[in-house]
Amino acid sequence: MIERHDVTGLVLAGGRGSRMGGVDKGLQALEGEPLVRHAMRRLAPQVGALMINANRNLQAYAALGAPVWPDAQGDFAGPLAGFLAGLEHATSDWLVTAPCDTPRFPTDLVQRLAAGIGAAPAAIAVTEEDGVLQRQPVFCLLRRDLREALARHLADGGRKIDRWLQEQGCAEVRFDDAGAFFNANTIEELRRLGSA
Repeated sequence: MIERHDVTGLVLAGGRGSRMGGVDKGLQALEGEPLVRHAMRRLAPQVGALMINANRNLQAYAALGAPVWPDAQGDFAGPLAGFLAGLEHATSDWLVTAPCDTPRFPTDLVQRLAAGIGAAPAAIAVTEEDGVLQRQPVFCLLRRDLREALARHLADGGRKIDRWLQEQGCAEVRFDDAGAFFNANTIEELRRLGSA
């Protein structure tokens, strides 16, 4: 049984924000607050400790009250680099990740991922959209001892999150509300979140 205090939460805010014009996506305002603040507020009650993965504006993120860890690589290597930063700094046995641009994710995300993990070393959220199952791999609960395998994968040039998770053998946990995983990749999508 995975308890709340066994899990460290990591909000991923380390991307380039390319589809949003290169802005720091986590600091973009939604209902008067940065996107990252919404994700933190959603995740904090579900975990024992909270961290942020960011690669720029580190002082602005630190002012939000959680430790901030950049990727070890300085080339915006994607969410797996954020996963590794979290695994390197988590003190709990489990790490759960959630991206800053999806602030309406389920309030029972961690509980349901933990319940569905079984003997697997990781679990990811899966939703159904228009009759097609969609993996949501950036919503991931993973054991801290996957750190070395992930470090090797990244050192070998691996960047694909789905491929790495498949290699580890992860459980898939079904969530019925696909809308809870709507993410704001563009300014227009951010406006849609604000009017939802």
